[in-house]
Amino acid sequence: MPRPAARVLTLLELLQSGGTRTVAELAGRLGVDGRTVRRYVGQLIDLDVPVESVRGRYGGYRLGPGYRVPPLMFGDEEALAVLLGLVAGRRAGLTTAQRTANETAAAKIRRVLPRHLARRLDTLLDSLSFTEPPGEFASPDAGILLTLVDAVHHRRPVSVRYTDREGRRSDRSLHPYGIVAHAGRWYVTGRDADRDEDRTFRLDRIADARTLPGSFEVPEGPDPAARVVTGFATAAYRYEVTLRVRATFEHLRTHLPATVATLTDDQPGWQRVEIHAEHLGWLPPTLAALDRPFVIDGPPELRTLMSEFAARLTTYARRTGPTTATAPEPGT
Repeated sequence: MPRPAARVLTLLELLQSGGTRTVAELAGRLGVDGRTVRRYVGQLIDLDVPVESVRGRYGGYRLGPGYRVPPLMFGDEEALAVLLGLVAGRRAGLTTAQRTANETAAAKIRRVLPRHLARRLDTLLDSLSFTEPPGEFASPDAGILLTLVDAVHHRRPVSVRYTDREGRRSDRSLHPYGIVAHAGRWYVTGRDADRDEDRTFRLDRIADARTLPGSFEVPEGPDPAARVVTGFATAAYRYEVTLRVRATFEHLRTHLPATVATLTDDQPGWQRVEIHAEHLGWLPPTLAALDRPFVIDGPPELRTLMSEFAARLTTYARRTGPTTATAPEPGT
């Protein structure tokens, strides 16, 4: 027969699963009577667990909001899932709060694991390998992230203090449409009210965010993730590249993702490709990897780079053995 303390913890676990639980339901799950359930609820309240009593035909008990997260009950697989999520999040640069918050949360869970589960976790982490080094991306401030999330949900404008990639600081009035995580960074996308244009801002470059009076309507169109992807492909950079490639949309996307290039139908069987790039050196090998006919409409610098790249490949293909290099190879 379970001890009363074990039943109290089981009661907490039932309440944490969400919703309102009737006294009869809880009594049946715990194997006690209704009076005992009420006594157990009183013990949880004495422990500062915010249990609320709900009156009415479908009344019972539920967990209410509190100043702190109530004690959580994890099974073996749940605890492993949470810890692995923290490890993966820290390595991928997707931790939403400061690095110390990630580490202390993992330490708290790790500290109370049963020995057999701790050994399983240690064995797993020792066996786990990553194809990339740990993420070094700056995590967004938790307060700023929550302010923006609240503004997105309630459609409230916000004032943000932003530093762009050139180091220039400015105050912006933003109508935020959504928060997007992409490639180890967090972004907010919305309407820049001062410039009257859609913009995407990196959260780690926002120093302050304040909710403003009023509200706004989100226009019809792509969802926030699609807006961020399109913003990357159309951002203002040094070069505007235009190509026509004889290939399917699907084939081009395997080499030119939506964050890099905009694709539109051209002549039958051909796609028009538009790329905004700060540097062109990566394009010749990428275009060669397409292995499809293409036409460079511009800029002229890309034609020159492509010709030089083709000449190097021809030279390499004609070699019959190693040669002593007199100068560094391009890209080394």
